[in-house]
Amino acid sequence: MGDHPGNHGSTSLASAVVCVPARNEAERLPRLLRALAAQEGSSAAAPLKVVVVANNCTDGTADSVRALESSGAIDTLSLRLIEETFVGIAAHVGTARRRALDEGAAWLDASGTPDGVLLTTDADAWLDPSWVAANLRALERAEIVGGRLVIDAEDETDPALAAFHARVERYWAGVRALEDTLDPPPHDPAPRHGDHTGGSLALRASLYRAVGGLPTIPRGEDNALVAAVQRAGGRLRHCPAVSVRVSARTAGRAEGGMATEMLRRSRVVREGEAYQLPVAAHWQTVILRRAALRRAFREGASAAALHALGLDAADLAAIDVPGCPNDIAFVERAHARLEARDGPAAECGLDEAVAAVEALAAFLKRETAA
Repeated sequence: MGDHPGNHGSTSLASAVVCVPARNEAERLPRLLRALAAQEGSSAAAPLKVVVVANNCTDGTADSVRALESSGAIDTLSLRLIEETFVGIAAHVGTARRRALDEGAAWLDASGTPDGVLLTTDADAWLDPSWVAANLRALERAEIVGGRLVIDAEDETDPALAAFHARVERYWAGVRALEDTLDPPPHDPAPRHGDHTGGSLALRASLYRAVGGLPTIPRGEDNALVAAVQRAGGRLRHCPAVSVRVSARTAGRAEGGMATEMLRRSRVVREGEAYQLPVAAHWQTVILRRAALRRAFREGASAAALHALGLDAADLAAIDVPGCPNDIAFVERAHARLEARDGPAAECGLDEAVAAVEALAAFLKRETAA
């Protein structure tokens, strides 16, 4: 496989499956399916494959899909609708998304394209017609692609909340600017965003299987899949050409999902709830440590160098340095060990955090240029 797990050429839309978990989305899911039916390259003669797992629904979600199919509005899709009821501790989005992705991988196997592409998004997302094609292009130089989440407020007209969203984005853009100066990822060049969630992910089915599939956890299943790919040496691309519009609703379907964050931000703006983020120095320390780990691996990963970075014998055994296919895998495995011992990061309020991270990024850029 070389330095990266699964270097491949281009993939056609016919060798891709979009996998969608949907819980009580009778209102929004038809809009998503229409957007998928309008994807570039999809036609009645060459339909885009879509799996929908309607799980634990009480609002007629599956009926809304069948009605849309009967209308002929989505005849450029080859659609598989699966109705499931997950019970007990399995009743969460991780199980539903895993079921959809597993079905998509099996569909590719049966179609004779086991190395095709799995894409996943959320049932309430808005997609541009180029979404699938842009993901496929980005996968030509990466193993997993995250799409940018653009908050679509629908009926939200509160300018204070919109301004708050913009300040949060400025903070994370500043963190990426620090990374671009101190340890720029060659496979994920600027301009890039910072999102890799279930709202928009794409990877090859062969890699999905190789890392054990999507972890069936109640929240954070998307980030856990990305982390598994990176621990295997996969390049994560935050491609600016890939984006989805996501709902700003505060009543969500997934515990700990986007709606939870939107509700938190609403409380901050309207009720004055505190909103803390890590200080700029935290990110400088993290980025420099990751850069040092990368450098040590590229220089041969001697025991002395790794011990100097804080890795003990137990760490090295867990990391399996000889089994790391590249520096990406080593850095992700090693940093996870070190980060677990760091303790909570120091935090400050949003305005202070934005100012500090932008000032530090500007200072380091000047120092590097001098």
